[in-house]
Amino acid sequence: MNDLVFFTNPQSRGRIVHWMLEELGEPYETVWLEFGAAMKSADYLAVNPLGKVPALKHGTALVTETAAICAYLADRYPEKNLLPAANHPARADYFRWLFFAAGPLEQAVTAKALGWQVPEGKNGFVGFGSYDAAIDAVEKALVPGPYICGEQFTAADVYVGSQLGWGMMFGTIDKRPLFEDYVARIYARPAALQAIRLNEAYLQQRQA
Repeated sequence: MNDLVFFTNPQSRGRIVHWMLEELGEPYETVWLEFGAAMKSADYLAVNPLGKVPALKHGTALVTETAAICAYLADRYPEKNLLPAANHPARADYFRWLFFAAGPLEQAVTAKALGWQVPEGKNGFVGFGSYDAAIDAVEKALVPGPYICGEQFTAADVYVGSQLGWGMMFGTIDKRPLFEDYVARIYARPAALQAIRLNEAYLQQRQA
């Protein structure tokens, strides 16, 4: 029995955690859940009261929320070097951009996808301020490169890269050259490719 049990759906943010787990290289069990009744069952609501994925059980610990799961795993497996050292200046960038991607960036992109505009003069009421400001902030952070925190690939790249990749794929984020280069580089990582393969294989199996 694996200590790590991962609850997911291939058409969800669970893909981000799947990539993170592959970066760790530790054994884990995947529990695929369909949207609807399976996620609203009493058993799963005991895991996540919102009835959403992803979620992670690690022994007796239980973590929900994608960014929290990524941060938890990076912290629990420091030997995997998926977060900067505690005394390194890049540690601040790591937390900043991991949670920026899960908060303001995702909110801005979701608002655009839904066709929702912040009413004039009301930008202060939303965490992202404006769509353009959120996207420009990420682009500026990536300029030094090669990763969001500089020289070290971290869990923040898993989240930021996933958001940018999906956004450009679905047309909710502009295909800026810097974004395209960054996403192509990190999506070429073996762990990213394996996570994609696993999710696509499950989708094909489900449709068979």
